[in-house]
Amino acid sequence: MLARLTHITTLLIMILMNVNRGIHWTARLLVAALALTGCSAATNPSTPTTGTITVIASAYPLQFLTQRIVGDAGTVTNLTQPGQEPHDLELSAQQIADMSTSDAVVYIPGFQTAVDEAIKTSPPKMSIDVAAGIDRLVANADGSESPATPGQDQSSLDPHIWLSPKDMITMANTISTQLSTENPALASTFAANTTKLVADLTNLDADFSAGLASCQRTEFVTSHAAFAYLAKAYGLAQIPIAGLDPTQEPTAARIAEVQKLAKQYGVTTIFFETLVSPAVAQSIAGDLHLKTAVLDPIEGITSESAGTNYLEVMNANLTALQEANGCS
Repeated sequence: MLARLTHITTLLIMILMNVNRGIHWTARLLVAALALTGCSAATNPSTPTTGTITVIASAYPLQFLTQRIVGDAGTVTNLTQPGQEPHDLELSAQQIADMSTSDAVVYIPGFQTAVDEAIKTSPPKMSIDVAAGIDRLVANADGSESPATPGQDQSSLDPHIWLSPKDMITMANTISTQLSTENPALASTFAANTTKLVADLTNLDADFSAGLASCQRTEFVTSHAAFAYLAKAYGLAQIPIAGLDPTQEPTAARIAEVQKLAKQYGVTTIFFETLVSPAVAQSIAGDLHLKTAVLDPIEGITSESAGTNYLEVMNANLTALQEANGCS
């Protein structure tokens, strides 16, 4: 290395001494110097690369999983800014360009239209569909959800798979496996990080199973239809005020139906969330003289969130459900 640097220094001195002797000769010396510096930085194509990778996640829950799996082996960027509603995400030209040059994009098909379109028009090196292997649900007009059928239109599927810790384990393994396949030099790092992540999610699942095993009621009212996967996993039944899109305004008929069901099942609490207006939920609670509380769909972490990460907010959700449903 020292000899190479000495060579470079000598060439540069020659360049300065011969500036007045002709541009052609000077250019030849510059090329030689650059070739030497380039050799010292170049990577042999036949040598496995063990450097960092760049991964883009379309929304916070996917960022949480990917960051835990990648650890210090790379960088993970979230397309959805903190406090931004992910359903209505619009991408900048820079974000689309970054997606196309990243090592991988982690997303849920049908969740964010802008992401789906960007992947189609400017394909990244690898796109990871975290919903692969998960039994998907379809939201019905009456607020209920039913199993998806083969070939179901992606836009009709409920994307909120991350609210089931069981499904998060599947998602974590999907991300880890695909990243490892494309980056074998980092596979052991991904595997070790995934083991720790899955252990945390398994404990969270156990807490939900035990904490919701014995409740006075199983029904709960939410701002929008985000908790079907959680409800299915733990024997609960969500009654959503709005549909899959939290910004959707419920009809008067739907509000009346929710009020009827809340009375029928003895609901004590109307849940609202942090990223959209709680006005409708508070109005229904006021009409029925019920309490309100936050049940967070964890579409983003803000200063108003009941924790700094997915695990902490999910634990807060568990406590909220236990209190509202009289669980022991």
